[in-house]
Amino acid sequence: MERATANTPNLLFRGIGRLSTVIFERGSGCYLYTKCGRKLLDFTSQIGVTNTGHCHPRIVDAAKSQIDKLIMGQLNIGYHEPMMELTELLQHRIEKYISMPNNTTTLNRFFYATTGAEAVENAVKVSKSYTKRPGIMVFRGGYHGRTALTMAMTSSSTIYSQGYMSSNPPNIYTLPFPYKEGEEEIKSCLSEVKLFFQTQVVPDEIACMVIEPVLGEGGYVPTPNLFLQGLSELCQQHNILLIMDEVQTGFGRTGKYFATEHFTGIQPDILILAKGLASGFPLSAVVTSDQISDHQQPGTMGGTYAGNVVSCAAAVATQYVLEDEDVIHNSQLRGESLKNALLDLQKQYPDWIRTVRGLGCMIGVEFHSNISSKELSQACFRNGMLLLTAGVSPTVRFIPPLIVTEQQITESLDIFEKSLKEVIAASKTT
Repeated sequence: MERATANTPNLLFRGIGRLSTVIFERGSGCYLYTKCGRKLLDFTSQIGVTNTGHCHPRIVDAAKSQIDKLIMGQLNIGYHEPMMELTELLQHRIEKYISMPNNTTTLNRFFYATTGAEAVENAVKVSKSYTKRPGIMVFRGGYHGRTALTMAMTSSSTIYSQGYMSSNPPNIYTLPFPYKEGEEEIKSCLSEVKLFFQTQVVPDEIACMVIEPVLGEGGYVPTPNLFLQGLSELCQQHNILLIMDEVQTGFGRTGKYFATEHFTGIQPDILILAKGLASGFPLSAVVTSDQISDHQQPGTMGGTYAGNVVSCAAAVATQYVLEDEDVIHNSQLRGESLKNALLDLQKQYPDWIRTVRGLGCMIGVEFHSNISSKELSQACFRNGMLLLTAGVSPTVRFIPPLIVTEQQITESLDIFEKSLKEVIAASKTT
């Protein structure tokens, strides 16, 4: 069999942005190992996917066991046991962790897809089918995917729709998000939403509002509770469906099983899950009520690889690992430790670090304009750690696996400060 050569990367689409050009050979826990023998501390979790770390043995065993029995059980043809077990587990956890005000809606219907973007598309599809309305409201800085529909819903960066705007579907409206702290900013953004209804589109033409509990690509900015409460009230008032996009925030990332738990007085109509759901196996989910989902006709939902049986088996094992090994609590503790240490660094470098923010192990560090977040990310890579950028303002995001230890937090901080000093020194010489 012919093997990859040095020219092979040139055969891949150049439209994919990459942090590095290394070839990963294996992963274990919080570390990745390259084909050339480098050991890298992975504080990207592969963009928030490997919450349980790389190749957790219980999840590997579950996947291997399932492969021996059944690899493909197509959901339009029949059921398979891992999907049934996963559904029961998720239903139990949603009932346990997400308190629904007044018990008016129960999230008790599940659809499984493959990617986060696919789940977002299906959530919008369900919303339009139920409400018979065409409009979608999203919020500035949000990231919902790169497909034809979801890139039109994304406003965290122009790169995702650059050159494709002419193909954007209609009836997608982007509203302000309270990026700055303070009640006045929140009230101003809510006023803009109300003004939008008065001057541009009547509420009866809006099917849903889609929002991330924490902006992901937009800079790791937690959505203020007061803002989400205001949106929820508007949704209830005008019969608009509120969709919580928890693609990146779910399964312990923010120190809670679901990020929705951080908010009070919120009643999501639809929950979107992916990334950490199956610890690296491709799987996503849309969760809503029977009232909304049962309105659809059989045949309107599907997907060749949706709800893949091996991915579902891995997802089942993931749910047990999260609870049996106290991973959510570890996310709280290690996230707090990391955030406090980064706040201490901010005090040491006030002319360079503007702010530190986030929930659990989902922390963003925003810099003043005198720092290039891309150069800092590259410096961290050279020094042995993978760290991603985010947001319009220069920001890096810490996304460690939720099994991270205090020793690894210290290791990451040492690499980060060393890299920051290098970038600062380089900026002073230019």
